[in-house]
Amino acid sequence: MSISLSSLILLPIWISMAQIQQGGPDENEKTTALKDLLSRIDLDELMKKDEPPLDFPDTLEGFEYAFNEKGQLRHIKTGEPFVFNYREDLHRWNQKRYEALGEIITKYVYELLEKDCNLKKISIPVDATESEPKSFIFMSEDALTNPQKLMVLIHGSGVVRAGQWARRLIINEDLDSGTQIPFIKRAVDEGYGVIVLNPNENYIEVEKPKMHVQSSSSDSSDEPAEKRERKDKVSKETKKRRDFYEKYRNPQREKEMIQLYIRENGSPEEHAVYVWDHFIAQSAAENVFFVAHSYGGLAFVELMIQREADVKSKVTAVALTDSVHNVWHQEAGKTIREWMRENCCNWVSSSEPLDTSVESMLPDCPRVSAACSTEM
Repeated sequence: MSISLSSLILLPIWISMAQIQQGGPDENEKTTALKDLLSRIDLDELMKKDEPPLDFPDTLEGFEYAFNEKGQLRHIKTGEPFVFNYREDLHRWNQKRYEALGEIITKYVYELLEKDCNLKKISIPVDATESEPKSFIFMSEDALTNPQKLMVLIHGSGVVRAGQWARRLIINEDLDSGTQIPFIKRAVDEGYGVIVLNPNENYIEVEKPKMHVQSSSSDSSDEPAEKRERKDKVSKETKKRRDFYEKYRNPQREKEMIQLYIRENGSPEEHAVYVWDHFIAQSAAENVFFVAHSYGGLAFVELMIQREADVKSKVTAVALTDSVHNVWHQEAGKTIREWMRENCCNWVSSSEPLDTSVESMLPDCPRVSAACSTEM
């Protein structure tokens, strides 16, 4: 295991500081000496030797990657698959690079939904003002007017967004494995209208405004001036030490952001209910079908709990994959559990042959084998 240059330099200092904290002669003098030594270290230069700038391309071409005719992500020069450990022993930098690529792929999938699948991007809330945070879903042209069949797709939790099952599979396998595109195309070919939910798009991030910190001392305070000055000095020293070690731990600290939640769509569960009320419930389809993966299954059960009668009147069948719902924790009533036994099926990770019954501890829908890992 290799050790970074900065760690080698600072290790003796950390050991000495630990020894001082345990007690010993002339502690104040040693502490002063160590502080003086730390102040002489050019931390910015030290970090440059450890971690390159967190400055990544904003296009696939900039990363020198592209999807080939099989939908596989490959390096445009070498033809090799994506390499996570691009820079050895720089896990944080490699992770940030992976996340930057993931954001590009999310936008790429959105483009495929519109161009290849002919879906429309619909902004929500439907009555949003110009200035408030917004999200969106995707729908086929006939999603609300198709009189026969409507397919609704819900992905799981995490970094995935509309049209995706798993970012990892998109990057390491192919688009067919990691996206909902094969489901959408088949549904359209078989005459379904389609709605693609976006349950993880719950807020927007904006930079946190800088706050002006006011001094805690005040002429009206009952504390003696000497005590106030001593407390202020200790507070400043504590903040200085905390900032120093935070800078070492995370030298390229990103901007501080705050989250502004999207009205009535602040969680996957809220999102599912909102899309039901404003779109699915208004559709003309006589038969509505859901495909829900992982946390999407939990969101569907929550939808049933809140809109039981309406769901029962419109939904014909639900296909779950490795759903993480729990009818006990979610307090689904007996009538919901009975309906799920008749109308839902959960395909789970299993080495058993396809559709082999898999034992379940929950009294709801049948669990059967997916004959492979359905991890997404």
